[in-house]
Amino acid sequence: MNEPVLRRAADPDSLVEGEYSFTGDDFRRISALIYEQAGIALTEAKASLVYSRLAKRLRALGLSTFAEYCALIDSPAGDDERSAMLNSLTTNVTRFYREPHHFDHLRDEVLRPAVPFLRAGGRMRLWSAACSSGQEPYSMALTLLSVLPDAPRYDVKILATDIDSRILDQARLGVFPADLVSPIPAAQRDRWMHRDPNDRSAWRIGEDVRSLVTFKELNLIGNWPVRGPFDAIFCRNVMIYFDDPTQERICARFAPLLSPRGRLYIGHSERVSANVPSLVSDGLTVYRRTEASRT
Repeated sequence: MNEPVLRRAADPDSLVEGEYSFTGDDFRRISALIYEQAGIALTEAKASLVYSRLAKRLRALGLSTFAEYCALIDSPAGDDERSAMLNSLTTNVTRFYREPHHFDHLRDEVLRPAVPFLRAGGRMRLWSAACSSGQEPYSMALTLLSVLPDAPRYDVKILATDIDSRILDQARLGVFPADLVSPIPAAQRDRWMHRDPNDRSAWRIGEDVRSLVTFKELNLIGNWPVRGPFDAIFCRNVMIYFDDPTQERICARFAPLLSPRGRLYIGHSERVSANVPSLVSDGLTVYRRTEASRT
């Protein structure tokens, strides 16, 4: 199906050409709600994307206009649909070992030096703060197992959170088609994963890996019921959807949750603002707490 295109000529009241009229007022109501709920800043340039994703919701609900849809999500009866809208509009693009230099840094600068500490009874916590369908936290777990194969015996856990409840259900399954596991080295894959009994062409995350990861729903602009300190926080390729003030607030909230040896990993097109002086660069899109922020 062709994507709807932005238009203003055929229907002067509609932003997008398609089966439903989608006015500027409809877009503003939806974008205001998604900003309030998730901190995602949508410009009118995203009107076609919003239309294409939410038109499916109108069909499913039997609605005939976006005005009806906006009335529903604004109403007390719209709680479930607001959640469905949020799930529809959040983007879940990920892969195993995405931006591999981060996993090299995690292995060499955070995990490997901590092995004696863990073997002596120490505690380690890692956080994948926008985990999507699970490839990122599972990659973190596989990286940990590469330096500490008996990691499940020790006090080390990976918290994996996302705002999208639907994608978290998929992540918990831990089943991936063969083409998606191709970035995992064969030796790692064969040791820590196995063929899915329900689909021999797919791979299932093994129990040792699963035991290290806990999945929870969390909104980055809401309350964080998390307990640090964390030795690594991955929050990659999600802050690009926030405006500058929201990005700064989130980074400032990450800083005090980092341990003295902890690192924050962000996406390749993201940067921590100079307005967050508690974090300083420690490599390519890697940050650590400043000494002053620990006192």
